[in-house]
Amino acid sequence: MSTTRTDFQDPGAIEGGGVLETRLIDIGRERFARDIWGRAALLTRGAGDFSDLFSAGAVDELVSRRGLRTPFLRVAKGGSTFPDSSFTSSAGVGATISDQLDDTALWRKFADGATLVLQALHRTWAPVSDFSSSLSTELGHPVQANAYITPPQNRGFDDHYDVHDVFVLQIEGTKRWIIHEPVHTDPLRDQPWTDRRSAVADAAKGEAYIDTVLGPGDVLYLPRGWLHAAQAQGEVSIHLTLGIHSWTRYALAEQLAQAALAALCDDPEMRRTLPLGVEGPGAELDLVRERLAGAVVEADSSSLFHRTRRGQGRPAPLGPLAQLAAVRSLGPESVVRLRGALEARLEGLRLTTRVGWLDFPAADLPSITRLLDGEIHAAGDLGVELVERLLRAGVLVPVEQ
Repeated sequence: MSTTRTDFQDPGAIEGGGVLETRLIDIGRERFARDIWGRAALLTRGAGDFSDLFSAGAVDELVSRRGLRTPFLRVAKGGSTFPDSSFTSSAGVGATISDQLDDTALWRKFADGATLVLQALHRTWAPVSDFSSSLSTELGHPVQANAYITPPQNRGFDDHYDVHDVFVLQIEGTKRWIIHEPVHTDPLRDQPWTDRRSAVADAAKGEAYIDTVLGPGDVLYLPRGWLHAAQAQGEVSIHLTLGIHSWTRYALAEQLAQAALAALCDDPEMRRTLPLGVEGPGAELDLVRERLAGAVVEADSSSLFHRTRRGQGRPAPLGPLAQLAAVRSLGPESVVRLRGALEARLEGLRLTTRVGWLDFPAADLPSITRLLDGEIHAAGDLGVELVERLLRAGVLVPVEQ
């Protein structure tokens, strides 16, 4: 049987009119993709009300009631970060955790001008998690989310650049942003701004590309490498930063090289020991170049690419109790859907997802193909036994009626 590969979009994947176009930009998806994406900074005024995603109340709850630990929070002032031990403490009776956030210590640092950075909100705050997942599905690149809470007239970090694209969503208060063009275009993940500290400092003294104050509802898009610094104005500023960890041609080259090297493991000539007393690569290097070039031409790195991409994100949340109840009450009328953000991929008779892989008989493929459209289906239409297997595997989730 020939092997076929089929990629399926998760629920929420939208060709047009997704969260990018409806909530983050006002120039249209096509123009953004053609003229802005990865190329230039973009300021969008009045994109919308983001209070459904995050708020001052969310900050207080996360800091004081959720029992967060580092590294879910950083604290910075004047371009430097404080040691974790200065704002964490023991969890108290009934727990053996020694590094939970200390809300009293955080209050004192915040009152003294420190910026609180709530990291990985795509893992700790449901509205931000859902939004980040939708944006990631739409863009095709992993998305992380941080929040920056800065006291009036203070700044947490000096001029710098990020190694990922960002959307800045101003939630509350105002913040002045000063943007300069890159000193190093499209930096890779192992090329941080600290490698070019003096060039960044010199560029920051020049004329700004954008110098503006963001207010609630404004959005700023910055490609990786663009220099920026921000300072709160006359009140507390809260903004979300959505970090887009873009796939690059270099990353694809890494995938291709790994696939080629894996193939060379099966080449007896490449495994052979170099001649006795060899003083340098010489002709051996020519042979290696020839075999390596051939392996690169023939390599299929698609499976490696998808496996790596799956590993860079997490599936949508799954409640163990709701899942068990769905299994126990399962019947022909039960309705289910594909779990979100699974990165599901059907290769022949094998379904690979972020929660593992499953093999199926050919007779099940029509049902597998149907459920992978992300729509709601009745268990009786797919096969109750098949649905139970996929519920137990965490691939399907129940839909409330």
